[in-house]
Amino acid sequence: MENPELLIIGAGAAGLAAGLYGVRSGLQTLVLEEKLAGGTTLDAPLVENYLGFTKISGLDLVQNFAAHAKEVGLKINEFESVINLNLKGDNKTVKTNKATYEAKAIIIASGSHYRQIGVVGENEFRGRGVSYCGICDGPLFKGKRVAVVGGGNSALITALYLADLASEVKVVHRRDAFRAEDALVKGLEQKKNVDVLFNTEVKEIKGDKLVSRMIVVNAKSGESREMPIEGIFVQVGEFPNSQIAKEAGVEVDADGYIKIDIRQQTNIPGVFAAGDVTDHPVKQVGVAAGQGATAAIEAYGYIRRPYYRM
Repeated sequence: MENPELLIIGAGAAGLAAGLYGVRSGLQTLVLEEKLAGGTTLDAPLVENYLGFTKISGLDLVQNFAAHAKEVGLKINEFESVINLNLKGDNKTVKTNKATYEAKAIIIASGSHYRQIGVVGENEFRGRGVSYCGICDGPLFKGKRVAVVGGGNSALITALYLADLASEVKVVHRRDAFRAEDALVKGLEQKKNVDVLFNTEVKEIKGDKLVSRMIVVNAKSGESREMPIEGIFVQVGEFPNSQIAKEAGVEVDADGYIKIDIRQQTNIPGVFAAGDVTDHPVKQVGVAAGQGATAAIEAYGYIRRPYYRM
């Protein structure tokens, strides 16, 4: 499949759903993924709000997605990074670190990457006590003191997961209330080894070879204190992976998210977008999968021009 009809960039929930619908529609479909299939859902310790699964790890969920997509014949090229897009004309050109493809339609489902807090020590201790993935690194901190930075769903899910592993969990949130689902907030309240620090920010991460302490500041009182800590899990959101698309002429908003209409169309005919890279306000795995399905159906209509679209 050197030149598929439909080429999808990204194999997270949106990309895999799009691939599934693309193949089932009869399109020659190829998915390119720079890492392993699964996207950021892979990093979720526990998913409790995806219909059909009361509790499932993010890893298991996306493995189910990928297995289903491959079963219907979807081709997924992992560890193949897109480095350039030419979206002008009827055929779109996609250049990767391994090959160059032409496709009649493109779906950009490249997702997002983790946002940093930008403090002294964060980069220095990345992988040596600073982590952005609870399920990846949590088991390394069994019986230790850890902190989770953030106040949204991802932060609280991570804190709940770590509470069953670590001896002590500090949740550091710069505001005076969480912006997470009520069920997660209530779950956190039941954990006796979790201490929440509202109106607080991490100002510096310190240590020798590994993280051993952090400096936090109370935003209201201005009080600064140093706290012993062995692991810091940063969960403060993501940035969209949209730079290559933007350089190719795809319109993005002020925060870099790709602008889409209700049909997942971008400003360029034949180019669609789905999932966390888009400007849709809800960043959830269920929403991403739905957007991927919509994008593939619209791409089919664009490519094949069925009677109802003529």
